[in-house]
Amino acid sequence: MTEEQIKEALGNVIDPDLGKDLITLNMIEDIAIDGKKVSFTVNLTTPACPMKEEIKRACINAIVHLVDKDAIVEPNMSSKVQQSKQMEKDETDTLSGVKNIIAVASGKGGVGKSTVSVNIAVALARSGARVGIVDTDIYGPSIPTMFNVRERPNINTRRKLIPLEKYGVKLLSMGLLVDQDQAVVWRGPMVSSAVKQFLNEADWGELDYLIMDLPPGTGDIQLTIVQTVPLTGAVIVSTPQDVALDDARKGVAMFRKVNVPVLGIIENMAYFTPPDAPDKKYHIFGKDGAKKLAERLEVPFLGEVPLEQSMREGGDNGKPVAADEELGISGKAISDISQRVAQQISIRNANAEPTEKIEIKFT
Repeated sequence: MTEEQIKEALGNVIDPDLGKDLITLNMIEDIAIDGKKVSFTVNLTTPACPMKEEIKRACINAIVHLVDKDAIVEPNMSSKVQQSKQMEKDETDTLSGVKNIIAVASGKGGVGKSTVSVNIAVALARSGARVGIVDTDIYGPSIPTMFNVRERPNINTRRKLIPLEKYGVKLLSMGLLVDQDQAVVWRGPMVSSAVKQFLNEADWGELDYLIMDLPPGTGDIQLTIVQTVPLTGAVIVSTPQDVALDDARKGVAMFRKVNVPVLGIIENMAYFTPPDAPDKKYHIFGKDGAKKLAERLEVPFLGEVPLEQSMREGGDNGKPVAADEELGISGKAISDISQRVAQQISIRNANAEPTEKIEIKFT
């Protein structure tokens, strides 16, 4: 066996998301041949790749069938998260170590957007990605409670905030800078300034994904973020009922208006699963509302999260379900969704050109 034969065989393995072969995508490294033993590294575009095992099997089969039926093939599945073209295009030093910024938004409050944001962040970190989350809901910050952290962040020698870290996720929130019982009574410009400080005046270091947990709605903070930060894309969270879907539709429209790609829609509280009957599903808020909305708007449907007691308890206790050693129904759903989010980011980074920012001015 020769290295050229191995490369030729692996040139027949197609990445199902990117639609190109592994050799063309430069995903194969460190080919080593020792008699019948072949090893090499496959660098996927995300550690949360949902097709990891399929690609591994395809690599083994390609070499066994096309090179040597007695070959002992040992692929090492690794990953190198691609930087978004939006970040490459950004000419400032802002967040220079961050490869992808994802906004998680909802049209209305109460749909569990922060719960979903936190759990996606933890799930991505568990997969091996470097992840951060910034709580941009200045008036009602919930990230400190969901991570059970209250200490104030330190400042480094460059006078930048050092994000706290828990469950492998770096985090910042206004809730870490003010007393728990203190209300933030600010007008819009002050809020926008605080959000910019969390981004520009914090030492986030090297991150594969920075998740921005946006406040509900389509107002001043959202516009500040989308016009200031080079977003890779946005994820919309909704519940199945019409009153939430109406606002989710407006959220999609807002991101499209400012040229931010919508990576997909997540349906939270899709059904209720009793703790003593995990096989039962009660569609309290309706069925498949967000899924049908995604189809109508022609955006990916990223999955559904059940309304489960453990999800609520995890948020209250500061231990997200995605951090559990043994994932329950909600944890598995979130894990699958996080993989699909990473998948959509990889597809976006590989195939799409950066978008032009569109300024919206108030008169």
